[in-house]
Amino acid sequence: MIKKIAFTIYAITDMKASRAFYEGALGLVPSAEFAGSENWVEYNLGEGTFAIGCSPDWKPSQDGAVVAFEVDNFDEFIKTLKEKKIVFKLEPQDYPTCKMAVVKDPDLNNVLIHKIKPKA
Repeated sequence: MIKKIAFTIYAITDMKASRAFYEGALGLVPSAEFAGSENWVEYNLGEGTFAIGCSPDWKPSQDGAVVAFEVDNFDEFIKTLKEKKIVFKLEPQDYPTCKMAVVKDPDLNNVLIHKIKPKA
């Protein structure tokens, strides 16, 4: 029986550029680094873990799985990303249950920025 998702990983090609994006632009804080941090970095987020990994056998997926990061203040977070000139695939959208936008990391992986709305 599957209990939970252990972690999610994105394949990347340039660890320095990816860390600048995930740590610099998105504000993630590394929780673990392996192989001198040039091959694998983990970010603990609540009960889950998001990781980036670099290997010649792994290829980024521009239209594959999408990680969705929940943020506290959606509008402020989006403003910060725009100030940092982050590329948006989907501009901020306002839906009945949430707000979301999709940005691209340096390998063009999709990253969804999300804020669930309180129930009425």
